[in-house]
Amino acid sequence: MAWARKILRVNLTKGTCADEALNMEWAQKYLGQRGLATKYLTEEIDPKVDPLSPDNKMIMATGPLTGTCASTAGRYSVVTKGALTGAIACSNSGGFFGNEMKNAGYDMIIFEGKAAKPVYLLVQDGSAELLDAAEYWGTSCWNTEEGIKEKHGDPLLRVASIGISGEKGIKFACIVNDMHRAAGRSGVGTVMGSKNLKAVAIRGTLGVRVDNVDAFMSSVIAGKAVLAENAVTGQGLPAFGTQVLMNVINETGALPTHNHRDVQFAGANNISAEAMAIPRESDGKPNLVTNGACFGCTIACGRVSTIDRTHYTVRDRPEYQKASGGLEYEAAWALGAATGVDDLDALTFANFICNEQGFDPISFGATVGAAMEMFEDGTITTEQTGGMELKFGSAEALTTLAEQCGKGEGFGAEIGLGSKLLCAKYGRPELSMSVKGQEFPAYDSRGIQGMGLAYATSNRGACHLRGYTVASEILGIPEKTDPLVTEGKAGLVKAFQDATAVVDSAGICVFTTFAWSMDDIAPQIDAACEGDWSVENCMAAGERIWNLERKFNLDAGFTGKDDNLPARLLKDAAKTGPAKGKTNGLDIMLPEYYAARGWTTEGIPSNETLNRVAL
Repeated sequence: MAWARKILRVNLTKGTCADEALNMEWAQKYLGQRGLATKYLTEEIDPKVDPLSPDNKMIMATGPLTGTCASTAGRYSVVTKGALTGAIACSNSGGFFGNEMKNAGYDMIIFEGKAAKPVYLLVQDGSAELLDAAEYWGTSCWNTEEGIKEKHGDPLLRVASIGISGEKGIKFACIVNDMHRAAGRSGVGTVMGSKNLKAVAIRGTLGVRVDNVDAFMSSVIAGKAVLAENAVTGQGLPAFGTQVLMNVINETGALPTHNHRDVQFAGANNISAEAMAIPRESDGKPNLVTNGACFGCTIACGRVSTIDRTHYTVRDRPEYQKASGGLEYEAAWALGAATGVDDLDALTFANFICNEQGFDPISFGATVGAAMEMFEDGTITTEQTGGMELKFGSAEALTTLAEQCGKGEGFGAEIGLGSKLLCAKYGRPELSMSVKGQEFPAYDSRGIQGMGLAYATSNRGACHLRGYTVASEILGIPEKTDPLVTEGKAGLVKAFQDATAVVDSAGICVFTTFAWSMDDIAPQIDAACEGDWSVENCMAAGERIWNLERKFNLDAGFTGKDDNLPARLLKDAAKTGPAKGKTNGLDIMLPEYYAARGWTTEGIPSNETLNRVAL
């Protein structure tokens, strides 16, 4: 139960769609979504494959809880070999698309090969067909979604699509659903574009059944009560969204600024959650219109915003004078502190463009920050930028580059390489603030030591959502640990990584873990799914998934040497704040982490560990 027990295999080269039975033996070991899709991918492709080759596959996957009445049970993931990193990629999205896929009768959709011309997939309650996407190719995610809904006369279709950035091969293109929700990182949209797949449109009404209805409803009701009573999930996130962190992290001295040269940003308050709620002088309305929720979510952390109509970015452009996806913390940081820009409307506009054309604001903003540093030191000049003054703090440069990057034009196409390739191209590889080719999110690991280890060891490259130790080190969840010490962080990171693998594979949102422990999550999985999903078995599955991803990366050519941080974070001490004088202690934490994982000193899972986790 809970699983639909069916996958859809789409051969784009042949133009065929075929149903297959879900491998239930694998489902019992890897649960669903992130874990189960990774198992399928590792069984079906050569880890050394070129990510943009037709031989790479892309899997859209739901979890067993997706589509149920569990809180936040609307998630789906895209699993592939990442275009940005060459590592295992699993990019998670909310909204309503995941629920629709599950209710259409599929646990997963596996895309293989490459279409001869642009196509989109239409799925309706267990039936599927590939259709000509010529009229949508060369258009935005917004226009594609609206166009497909209008064409089929169904406003309730859920559409996941790529924008022009994915078509043009921007390395960090993403897949956007519901206009501003995205499978956002690692270049999964780039892979989709390489397959000439423009969109997936789904309508599902079949429903989802669970194994033990009474036990499931009891555990779900109890879980929702915990979320409602928690200060973060019941109050902070609904009211302020993730942007509540902007001033908190800045005061902690862990807000990466000017390409990680500094750890505090003077303009942080101007782009914070508090600033989003202040009425504008021009029309008396704030940037923030309302909050919003994904399918089944009782937290509603999403932001819906507008831009001041007198602002230069939208003054003569009515298509952007509307309410749309507002700034989340990671995007606000990348577009703001990383580039030194504190113009809230400019950041909101750049974020609109990221949603419209489908590219990751984290990698985009971080890459712009690296380019600005190279412009500042003369490595990049106006000759390369087309006359643009690429200075820190320039809102005009940021918004211009967003539009260029979205269409793969001008210097924006260079930004679309990502910081690793861009900095290497201009002879300054040390200025790329990334791990395994993926740019850092919004936490400086000199001020939050555990995050440095989490970044370095993340299987998909630098990522906060693979082991969010900020919860413990800053917010005190589930218990407070000192962010400035390395002691105990190896065990903390491992525990967070394994637990997050379970959450991602179940089909629920990781934000629930601000309030829920595995004692809250496991009963919901156990009641929904057949088999024994105790806390111990859930955590064992999480560890198995982590090791499977690690094994893929090792087979793809990564080594323990890739579990590293840029020299800036290891050698250049923080200049201000509580972490002043500190660097990241990765050299202390990494050997402890390998030992906790049961890996060799080179970072390779031992045979004993592989046997223990049943790989």
